[in-house]
Amino acid sequence: MALRKIIHIEDELLRKKSRPVERFDAKLAHLLDDMAETMYAAEGVGLAAPQVAVLRRVVVMDCGDGLIEMVNPEIVATSGEQEDAEGCLSVPGRRGLVKRPMNVTVRFKDRTGAACELEAEGLLARCIMHETDHLDGRLYVDIMEREIFEDEESDGEEELEENE
Repeated sequence: MALRKIIHIEDELLRKKSRPVERFDAKLAHLLDDMAETMYAAEGVGLAAPQVAVLRRVVVMDCGDGLIEMVNPEIVATSGEQEDAEGCLSVPGRRGLVKRPMNVTVRFKDRTGAACELEAEGLLARCIMHETDHLDGRLYVDIMEREIFEDEESDGEEELEENE
């Protein structure tokens, strides 16, 4: 495993749509391992392949209940609404107030190509939406209600450091 460089908002690769993964092989496993190591080292809760300059539909996340790897994720249902602060490893030093669904159902493949489905709520649902947005070239700054400044963060709003 190796740490990969996380690219930042100025990099045009973050605005490109990622291609589906077709081969579930050692190269994919290596990418997933590197992404997880990179996410944990950066103290994020999620990381999408475009953030490490790989335009493939691959994300990793860990919102506190263990590592989740998703290959070719597709959101199949959403419901409810939540509004909270989000950050992104590709947008360092900034936060924004973002509305997301409270509940999300996502279908994806695991690292071996096996079909999976996950129903998520709250923070995990937010993370899934944030990371899958990256796969389509969207960043949270494109949909945020407003910027959250450092002096506001001390008033109890939760921070979400995703990389999203």
